[in-house]
Amino acid sequence: MNETTRGTRPVDTHGRATVLVVDDSATKRYLLVSWLTRAGFSVLEAETGGEALSRLLESDADLVVLDVKLPDMSGFEVCERIKTDPRYGVLPVIHVSAHAVDVNDRTQGLNRGADAYLVEPIEPDELIATAQAVLRYYRARQRAELLAERMVRLAETTLAINSASTLPALLAAAAEGANDIFGGPVAVVAETSEGESLAAVGKPAAVRRWAVPSHRVAVGSLVRTDETADWDVAQWPEGETVAVAAARLRIDRPPVYVAAPGSSQTPGFPVLRQLSQAVAAAVEAQRSFDEEHRIAVTLQRSLLQSQLPDVPGVERAVLYEPAGAQTEVGGDFYELTVLNNQLMVAIGDVAGHSLHAATVMAELRHAVRAYAVEGHPPGAVLELANRFMRTVLPEDSATLCLLTMEPATGRIRMAGAGHLPPLVHVDGEVHFLEPRGTLLGIDGPPRHELEYTLPPGGTLVLYTDGLIERRDADIDEGLAALASCAGEVEADLDVFCRRLLTQLAGAGEKADDIAVVALRRS
Repeated sequence: MNETTRGTRPVDTHGRATVLVVDDSATKRYLLVSWLTRAGFSVLEAETGGEALSRLLESDADLVVLDVKLPDMSGFEVCERIKTDPRYGVLPVIHVSAHAVDVNDRTQGLNRGADAYLVEPIEPDELIATAQAVLRYYRARQRAELLAERMVRLAETTLAINSASTLPALLAAAAEGANDIFGGPVAVVAETSEGESLAAVGKPAAVRRWAVPSHRVAVGSLVRTDETADWDVAQWPEGETVAVAAARLRIDRPPVYVAAPGSSQTPGFPVLRQLSQAVAAAVEAQRSFDEEHRIAVTLQRSLLQSQLPDVPGVERAVLYEPAGAQTEVGGDFYELTVLNNQLMVAIGDVAGHSLHAATVMAELRHAVRAYAVEGHPPGAVLELANRFMRTVLPEDSATLCLLTMEPATGRIRMAGAGHLPPLVHVDGEVHFLEPRGTLLGIDGPPRHELEYTLPPGGTLVLYTDGLIERRDADIDEGLAALASCAGEVEADLDVFCRRLLTQLAGAGEKADDIAVVALRRS
């Protein structure tokens, strides 16, 4: 089936058109049928208006040659019903008449929908030329209407593919949109930034690994015709060929392919070509995003502590999960250091997501460690860090929770600067510690210390806001959810941290960075 359609029925623009001849005169009908048959048309016949309307519902006629005077209803009425009833689609009608021949008759016929009006005696060449002219007009009109419809769907598909957050989702959106555009199976193929070739086919689209047969594709776009055997990624109709559009934006990037049934295309492949170019542009943007995000995550991790200290009597685990919704690095950080036989633990979050936020995070982390090395207790360290930020980084702010812990006794001294309350799990009971204090970077009252003794077997959990905060929920709901999830602590703290992440933040992309530190006295 090609791109030109009437209603839901295909119109064969390259083969023989089918004409329905409607006339109650057997002699005249015989002449019309003979002329049309010799001219290469397929011909159907009807004697009455009712029979004609019934036959049109059962057949794939492309044109109606209709006598004005019929025994059951006038040809004018038949024509009007054909033109106004959507069941018949858009069919051209040629009136022929030996009786209704004056100007008023011809005017009425054309006003009620006829595309041409021939008055007998009719010459064979006149009938054939009129039929061919009317069909040419209708086919051109149908192609234009179909192209306009497909361009609207192309715009919708382009929006969908550019809204996708991952390459597989992008390819799936392209395949589903192309299926709507071309009305049949379409394969969309592209490579990930890691060089893995993925193909999306069908609606709903299935995405799987599949490599395109080797072809040289220059920068730009092209459309070629392949055999279905070369594209066994999809189930193609019997006897089809595959029209393949390839688009390549840069010589150092692999091409993107969109493959559709050959019979679904119009000359020049305008929609298929534009679709492949739109997919290629979206894939290039997605590849760049993936590469930038990978670099950003690598940078973020390089700024974090790479090795945890070994502290006898204290089990510890850390988890860091970058946000998946942006390429910028974030300001979440943690620090575990042994100073003077005490374990110092810090967790914080610099406001913003940018290289600047990551730089501030690194400076703050090192400043906190330096002040702690000088022997200052947690509350004093926070006051010094606040003075440092207000002097050196006056436009920035951060939250921070800092503690020191004596491994042998479990004695903890803790101070907070606007950070979320640490969670304690002891003997199946869960509660929050509340070291109160304003965030760093703001002039406020002194940040007081809190003392607490963690008993053997007790677990302390520190975290950043990405673990529990949601735009559509109150912070108290997030804290309650954390308390519920932490009601049981696994023997392996790494497993415990990962479960908290999965249950509280979900398995998909994270909207914010997440850092978690868990400590347990053994």
